[in-house]
Amino acid sequence: MHENAAGSRRAFLRTVGAMGAMGLAGCAGQGTAEPTGADDGGQSLTVAILAAGSLQHALETGLAPAVDVPIQVESHGSATVARMVAEGQRDPDIVTVADTALFEAPLSPPWYAIFTSNAVVLAYNSDTEGGRRVAEAGTERWYEPLVDGDVRLGRTDPDQDPLGYRTLFTLELATRYYDDAPALHESIPARRQIYPETALISEFETGSIDAAFAYRNMAVERGYDYVDLPDRIDLSNPDYVGDWYATVSYALPSGQEIRGDLISYGSTIRKPSDAARSAFAVHTTGDYLEDSGFLRREGFPRYEGDVPADVRRATTDDARSLREPVSDVTVLR
Repeated sequence: MHENAAGSRRAFLRTVGAMGAMGLAGCAGQGTAEPTGADDGGQSLTVAILAAGSLQHALETGLAPAVDVPIQVESHGSATVARMVAEGQRDPDIVTVADTALFEAPLSPPWYAIFTSNAVVLAYNSDTEGGRRVAEAGTERWYEPLVDGDVRLGRTDPDQDPLGYRTLFTLELATRYYDDAPALHESIPARRQIYPETALISEFETGSIDAAFAYRNMAVERGYDYVDLPDRIDLSNPDYVGDWYATVSYALPSGQEIRGDLISYGSTIRKPSDAARSAFAVHTTGDYLEDSGFLRREGFPRYEGDVPADVRRATTDDARSLREPVSDVTVLR
């Protein structure tokens, strides 16, 4: 269990989070992306990134200051991101999802980079009675106040984003992991708990929820305490993929079956340009990811498919060392 002792820092982060929540909520599901400009050579002056909701804060506050081209960010749940691109509703330069299974279908790009990971945690608001009950229950008994109904819980829609179905995976795996746990994936979920991924943690600020199943980075970025779940159920440990995580699954409305797996974020360039390659290189290798609470592994970024040679070159250590931090960012609302 992680507790943030710096109360003033959390107060500051909550203020920022509350302000950001208005923009984040507006970001989820608005109209067509604004067109980007182009220079005389036909290259886009602004790089449009359509990304998983859990990356929004990191892209705005970490990536934007670290690149030398302006970026335009729009975020939704990853299943929604994939559908938007597949159905022609969006045409970004870069698309990034929180589950590479969505690159198998419906997107099927010729190549992509796996560049970071995460863990499912139970974040809580220690200023509420329900949040304090989660804290008191701790790593071994966190599920008891959820089953008893003593906590106002938030989670995301499994039909819209990977965090939603990964929450269900975590609950089902927890049922098997704890000897005396009831069927948590049946007793805990309720429709009223569902919030958009881009606004989930900000519901702490509104007082709507006491705790939420979230990615680790979402709690870290907002300065909230969280219960670290055992790695056999938090989808963060490569050692448990085949014989443990993969034993659970969820069927999307499209009919695609998603099996439990290690949390893996993937990104690809859809419209190649010097600007897109420059932004992509920092996006997939930058220190901002660890600063935001994401998990980095040796060998990242790891490529799948026929990755262009110029993309590989752009993500080498030598190329990274030459970048100057400048920038501009536009968040679609």
